Amino acid sequence: MKIAVLAGGISTERDVSLVTGREVYKALKENGHKAILLDAYLGCETGPDEVFDADIDWASKVAPISEAAPDIEEVKRLRGADSKEFFGPNVIKICQAADIVFMALHGDCGENGKVQAAFDLMGIKYTGTDSLSSALAMDKSLSKLMFKMYGVSTPDSYMLKSIDDDYRPQYPCVVKICNGGSSVGVYIANNESEYKSAVREAFGYESRVMVEEYIKGREFTCCVIEGRALPIVEIEPKSGFYDYKNKYQEGSTIETCPANIDEATTARIQAEAVKAYNALGIKTYARMDFLMSDTNEVYCLEANTLPGMTPTSLIPQEAAAAGVGYGQLCEWIIKISLQKWD
Repeated sequence: MKIAVLAGGISTERDVSLVTGREVYKALKENGHKAILLDAYLGCETGPDEVFDADIDWASKVAPISEAAPDIEEVKRLRGADSKEFFGPNVIKICQAADIVFMALHGDCGENGKVQAAFDLMGIKYTGTDSLSSALAMDKSLSKLMFKMYGVSTPDSYMLKSIDDDYRPQYPCVVKICNGGSSVGVYIANNESEYKSAVREAFGYESRVMVEEYIKGREFTCCVIEGRALPIVEIEPKSGFYDYKNKYQEGSTIETCPANIDEATTARIQAEAVKAYNALGIKTYARMDFLMSDTNEVYCLEANTLPGMTPTSLIPQEAAAAGVGYGQLCEWIIKISLQKWD
């Protein structure tokens, strides 16, 4: 098949997205597909008639993930005068020429349903869930409402009206932006000074900020594919919490898969993952993140509808524990995604 792996974009997860795209591209090439790696924002000089047969090593263009989120304004300057448009040169035409687009975008204009909605209108087939469930999962305030409606346990939260909101939380608490990913714009505040600083920094990312109940305990994640929960991963950062650095710098976090928990707890987390998946109307696949308190209460934090597929990412680990290799996982995602149009 002709497959355009769509990555990059202009979210704070741009670098992660490019590495996800690189790994997916390499796997699809090894599987015999005519695959290319396409930066959604910067585009491609080669047109759709030649690009899938061009002798280009797309993987060599991707740099490793740095410890800090990318400078998006610098990326925009690379595009110049037409930087107000999201899709770069030839992106739409190439995606229309592909048999399917493998969505490797993360964060804003990737996981929030906008690209999916545009592709639906243009008749472009893509991997992953649809635009509505993408939007619901990306917006943490909406996903929490859906979780509560469907009986999925989630930490209590409060939406700040502005940076001057006089809300007084209990400490410690979590301050996070509503539409972020990769723990960018997430802060743990232990006192009033840290809280005010966190709120100020969070509003620097976007205009909607949530204060969430802090749950002390163990952290887990569970992927659901086709309504089936995969083995669970336990996540243990060596220092601090599971922030951007600990997610993507090798050796920063201990990840155990399958998680070292009893069968009953495993079944409980997997059932909650499936319940959260269904509550948001997700199709194909997604990864749900959880905290388990010291009293063994399980809380779903969020759903990730385009989770990472980097060398340190969690879904490939879960799939491997279920006997599914990386290349097989990519084929599985493509197969079930195409069924949306069958």
